[in-house]
Amino acid sequence: MKRISILGSTGSIGRQCLTVVDAHPGKFQVVALAAGANSQLAAEQTLKYNPQVVSVATESGARELCDALKKSRTGKSQPQPEILFGAEGMERVATHPDAEMVLSAAVGVVGLPATYKAIEQGKHIALANKEVMVAAGEVVTAAVKRSGVALLPVDSEHNAIHQCLRAGENREVRRLVLTASGGPFRKTPVSQFKKITPKQALAHPNWKMGQRITIDSATLMNKGFEVIEAKWLFGMDLDRIQVVIHPQSTIHSMVEFVDGSILAQLGPTDMRMPIQYALTYPERIPSNGYALDWSAMRRLDFEDVPAKKFPCLTLAQEALRQGGPLPCALNAADEIAVAAFLEKKLPFLGIAAVIERVLEGMPRTPMRTIEDVLSADAEARRLARLEVERRKN
Repeated sequence: MKRISILGSTGSIGRQCLTVVDAHPGKFQVVALAAGANSQLAAEQTLKYNPQVVSVATESGARELCDALKKSRTGKSQPQPEILFGAEGMERVATHPDAEMVLSAAVGVVGLPATYKAIEQGKHIALANKEVMVAAGEVVTAAVKRSGVALLPVDSEHNAIHQCLRAGENREVRRLVLTASGGPFRKTPVSQFKKITPKQALAHPNWKMGQRITIDSATLMNKGFEVIEAKWLFGMDLDRIQVVIHPQSTIHSMVEFVDGSILAQLGPTDMRMPIQYALTYPERIPSNGYALDWSAMRRLDFEDVPAKKFPCLTLAQEALRQGGPLPCALNAADEIAVAAFLEKKLPFLGIAAVIERVLEGMPRTPMRTIEDVLSADAEARRLARLEVERRKN
């Protein structure tokens, strides 16, 4: 039985991880959970999985969780877990002494310090938090090497590459090919981008995801983040990482080897599959209820990415090329700009414009520690908020 801690248990990936746990009784034990602001769902998860430690976002949320558990456990002998909150609580979940693996699925850079501490303490990581590698790829990769732990990507694209790379050595790889659906605006003329609304941008054609990642898919910033992640996860230079639009999202990514062979990983648009792969690696176990529907697969299309239409991808590639604090700033500025767009304080085209100005204004400081990363993140957010305010006037 593999003992796991989950960061972000009440989010989309966290909930789907728990369905994988449910599907394989006796295979996993949940020893600790870190939730967000949804104390009610955290209480339901606690009652069902009996973790030893549970953390939520705030102190008031911790009180709500305690009250909910007391009401539900009246007359029952089920032990009460240790209830924590905030950054310290998340770190305690990530470093729980019984946990062998940590699913890092907390949204935002908030999950970075806890994930880093887990790596330092020798925990294997199933990584679903893009910010960890985008903001701190160099620092985190060095820690992984020092600790000798496995860093297993949960994102469908990187999970696909991880699977394909099992067929050969890195020196045999010509390039990695990340596939992008193209989002809801693949066929929308650039002339209409000024009128795009949050509702339109949130209507992803293939995947059900959180709001920020859905907007990032509409701008293709999500793919830009994945390029940065791929560099650190697989040790590939930027010129060996290609992005192609594949509207069907059936091929999750591909690896081209030096002899011309191309291996592709195909699967349904169901995140339970890559989650299960990461949790059970290097073993493969039978899945329950998710498989590719071959009868519905009629064609596989591929297109080049039109750079003028999706400038966020170009900004991400340039941030990776320049390095230093820019990938971290890219992520922070994007988070602020996307939130402003969703609040209708910024037009759709303003997302890329804000990010570009932040990258131009960032001081070029070295990224040696997590503290350096968090400092760069804070500065980029400050610059992004100022730029959003400037554009409102």
